[in-house]
Amino acid sequence: MPPQIGIAADHGGFDLKQYLLGMLRAAGHSVLEFGDTRLDPDDDYPDFVVPLARAVASGDVIRGVAICGSGVGASIAANKVAGVRACLIHDTFSAHQGVEDDDLNLLCLGGLVVGHALAWEYVRTFLAARFTGAERHRRRLAKVANLEAVQRGNAEHAGI
Repeated sequence: MPPQIGIAADHGGFDLKQYLLGMLRAAGHSVLEFGDTRLDPDDDYPDFVVPLARAVASGDVIRGVAICGSGVGASIAANKVAGVRACLIHDTFSAHQGVEDDDLNLLCLGGLVVGHALAWEYVRTFLAARFTGAERHRRRLAKVANLEAVQRGNAEHAGI
């Protein structure tokens, strides 16, 4: 079984999510959908993106795709989960370079910004890319992980 991919979207990304879900499955990927499963103009992206981000951070899914209207909110919410390295992507270079250098594990898209064909190209590029593991990249990611650990420690001390 291929590595499992997670996907989530609110109303602003619903149409694009449905398209990408079909394309991913047609390409042979095992996909876990985090919602929304119906078009609901009153839904909120954190309700779907945060569970996806937690699944990425825990390893329940290998990579994730989060979609809201602009992709900005999805990116903000996903990056609040320790262990997630999410980024709003609007070009193929960043889709692969983000994985190769920064171990990007959650791609964010704007469902009202990017067309279906281009979004599929970004997702395919993101999924095909591999982290290089170069020492300088591992060093930088360790600094990010340390920052997350410090933030978690502060939250624990604050009773959050």
